Amino acid sequence: MNHWHWQPWSLRELVDSATTPAEAHRRSRARIAETDREIEAWVELDPPAAPTATGPLAGAPLAVKDIIDVAGLPTRCGSQLRAGATPAEADAAIVTAWRRPGAIPVGKSVTTEFAYFSPGPTRNPAALDRTPGGSSSGSAAAVAAGHVPLALGSQTAGSVTRPAAFCGVASLVLTPGRFPADGVTGLSPTLDSHGFFTAGVTDLALAWSALTGEPDPALAAARPPRLLRWTPENLEPPMQTALTSACDALRAAGATIDDFPDDQLIARATAAHPVIMAYEAARERAAELALAPQLSDQLATLLKTGANTPQHDYETARTTASKAAARLADLFSDYDAVLAPAALGPAPTGLTATGDPVLSRPWQALGLPAVGVPGLRTESGLPLGLQLIGPHQQESTLLQHGCWVESTLHPRSFN
Repeated sequence: MNHWHWQPWSLRELVDSATTPAEAHRRSRARIAETDREIEAWVELDPPAAPTATGPLAGAPLAVKDIIDVAGLPTRCGSQLRAGATPAEADAAIVTAWRRPGAIPVGKSVTTEFAYFSPGPTRNPAALDRTPGGSSSGSAAAVAAGHVPLALGSQTAGSVTRPAAFCGVASLVLTPGRFPADGVTGLSPTLDSHGFFTAGVTDLALAWSALTGEPDPALAAARPPRLLRWTPENLEPPMQTALTSACDALRAAGATIDDFPDDQLIARATAAHPVIMAYEAARERAAELALAPQLSDQLATLLKTGANTPQHDYETARTTASKAAARLADLFSDYDAVLAPAALGPAPTGLTATGDPVLSRPWQALGLPAVGVPGLRTESGLPLGLQLIGPHQQESTLLQHGCWVESTLHPRSFN
């Protein structure tokens, strides 16, 4: 199966230690030099310097997905169309936001072509013969391989949640619009979300607190959550088994878990998502559409489909998603979060595709934040991930529940 030994780097351990920014970056560079020939998580590294930083993140080395501008580095978007891109003059707004609490970009991590489906060279640190997922493939792999304790991604369909699940790390997808998108090469203004990766959910909580100035969700008084479980029909057997066992363990620890009561709501949101995405992508990436022969078949098809989508169909899809979101908001008055698989199963074999984002599409269409919880494994040791989806702009509370789920399940193994 070609397993490779990997050990993520805990952000909380870094912050709690007396490690200086210079020491942290030496460790990061050494780990990248040791392993990235196999992993290929990076497009370009920032020239070595003597990093200094103050703030709660203590100079934490940061990977930045290569659709996000970093001053002094080119943004190539995983595309030959941008191969000759000149260095960005300024940081994207989200990079500026992460610098404030002390994170320091190490370089640009691999993305699929314009954050869609055509993969880059990155391998999954958990199993080198399997995809790391996409489109935030390099960021997820960089955290999983211990290159950095924190990495930025973006999600329009399943581009953060799925790579986190495949690589065995934690993730947070923010509510769309939570932070500005200035300096990010996006696909769909309605659906595009910022996201980030860490080793575990308590690290997500620390990072979120540093980013926003809110209290650390991991330190909040925790109670067993009230969860709605979504069990898709097409789950692979290892994921089905792991989900059932995890729910048993969570119930035993006091969680309330009921089945999601409205599968048609999810079906409608899932169907609306690709219509919205294609329509908006054709307009957001109109310059690339004009060069369709130079794009991958996947991206060219998306943009052409969107260009041929009637405005009425797009508006109907937006209305469908809005109504579904209102219905789910009613459900959240009685429940804290939706508990669902983060992917259909473990990472598929091969590097020519990135896996199916279908389990993230409905929640992205509804504009909701999602926490990816790692720690489950197949019998052969491949990572499996869960996701918790919460109310609009309630990331902090969702992270509290994610920390409870993680602490309850870890270090149990559900085989």
